[in-house]
Amino acid sequence: MLCIKNGRIHDAVHREPYTADILIENGKLLQIGTDLHAEQTIDAAGLEIYPGFVDAHSHIGLDGYGEPGVDINERNDICCPQLRAIDGVNPMDESFVYARSAGITCVCTGPGSANVLGGTFTAIKTAGTRIDDMIVKKEAAMKCAFGENPKRCYRDKGISTRMSTAAKLREMLMKAKEYKRKLDEGKDPAFDMKLEALIPVIEGKMPLKAHAHQLNDLFTAIRIAKEFGVKLTLEHCTEGQLAAERFAAEGYPMAVGPSLTHASKFELQNKSWATPGVLAKAGCHVSIITDNSVIPQQYLPLCA
Repeated sequence: MLCIKNGRIHDAVHREPYTADILIENGKLLQIGTDLHAEQTIDAAGLEIYPGFVDAHSHIGLDGYGEPGVDINERNDICCPQLRAIDGVNPMDESFVYARSAGITCVCTGPGSANVLGGTFTAIKTAGTRIDDMIVKKEAAMKCAFGENPKRCYRDKGISTRMSTAAKLREMLMKAKEYKRKLDEGKDPAFDMKLEALIPVIEGKMPLKAHAHQLNDLFTAIRIAKEFGVKLTLEHCTEGQLAAERFAAEGYPMAVGPSLTHASKFELQNKSWATPGVLAKAGCHVSIITDNSVIPQQYLPLCA
């Protein structure tokens, strides 16, 4: 048994930190209190103690360290909701070592933003050698993307404007809704793997995870989510601070970042470190993200 004594604890439950002892048994936290003792003791006086950090938007294990972009985006199909992050994540990616060393213990990782629909994100622990043993939630969200990335990657394959990106997403959701209706009525439609993958979204069991930087893209994502009655999280939210009260009224979770980067495209021109604070003060549900490897995973605490 181990006792960590006299550290200042930030437990993500109480708003203010407090000084206390932590009792650990077999690698698990057993008790937080005062005047605790154990055979082994670590004096943490003057140190800050945090729970493991969680990153809600990463591409760790897919955008490999030293070999960026290898498995992050499928470049042959603009809509591929049937893809699953768990089939591509490499737990031996060196990025996981760096993540653990900085206290990041859980991440939601998945496909990039080249595709209108990229596939499912998975929530995993950062420790392990086999993805099946690391999973917290196998299919946590369905990635979709708005703005410049789908336009840039598929401008010669049918998507060259924001209008066509939105239309393609609507088309897929409409088809999935009709496909589910036929299944529910016992009409046995021809099997379609893409539409099967979208059924949890249509049923409200899995949110769309919408890549959107620019203000109009954020509101387009909300518009489509409302049209189809599906759940939604807003990812990046670079211009979110320009309409913070509106987003607070909508109530969708917002994952803000990456902020520790150059404004590499015009839709990032209003990028600001103030954004998560402005949104939070307005009443939005906000998390801070790295978008690893855009920002290396180990710098999540620095961003916060």
